[in-house]
Amino acid sequence: MRYEIVTIFPELVDTATRAGLLGKAVGTGLVEIECISPRRFTTDKHQSVDDAPYGGGSGMVMSIVPIVAALEFLDAQATERGQTTGHRILLTPAGRPFDQVCANRLATLPALTLICGRYEGIDERVRGLVQEEISLGDFVLNGGEIAAMAVIEATARLLPGMLGNQSSLAEESHSAGVLEYPQYTRPREFRGQEVPAVLLSGNHAGIERWRRLQSLLRTREQRPDLFAKLQLSAADKTLLATADAHKELL
Repeated sequence: MRYEIVTIFPELVDTATRAGLLGKAVGTGLVEIECISPRRFTTDKHQSVDDAPYGGGSGMVMSIVPIVAALEFLDAQATERGQTTGHRILLTPAGRPFDQVCANRLATLPALTLICGRYEGIDERVRGLVQEEISLGDFVLNGGEIAAMAVIEATARLLPGMLGNQSSLAEESHSAGVLEYPQYTRPREFRGQEVPAVLLSGNHAGIERWRRLQSLLRTREQRPDLFAKLQLSAADKTLLATADAHKELL
């Protein structure tokens, strides 16, 4: 997977991509990350990438000219190397909310081009040059670099060979539309809090039922919006009904 990040602060992304599993993936060639700054394509001595907005208003707006030059450079470079050009994504509060379904889809693509805004925004005409717009949520960041890293982390970890235990992906929060069940490790007791007995029983079927129940309960309590979308099986309904009738099972 190849990631291209258009940003005026490449050092933010460079630092984050050197650590952990992502850093190892870059080192082995499983993941390729290239940052490119629009400042490279400016012509004035100050390397200006922003300008005052037409119509007035506070703040500055990122200019379309250096951004387009950066995108065209990346496309030409990919073509010269015989690579697929990147799927262009504008990271903006106006985009569709990023979720696991979106991450799964993007992880199947050979290359992503992530465009990071700054200042008061980007010239509106950039929107016509991208395949989609993505937002991390209903809040505002100083720029798109954190959002770009979230997209990279969420998609790169889905690549074959990225994780030591690839099967664990199926049990994680949001992978099946529910939150992950509680996890415990040693010691068995800590300051009066004990590991649930079922996890020590060796009864694998019982453990599986307990984990499924906990996922359902946690989702119902903490993310009712997700729970409302679930297609509960007959077994799920029985688990919840039993738990609701016998609170001690919780």
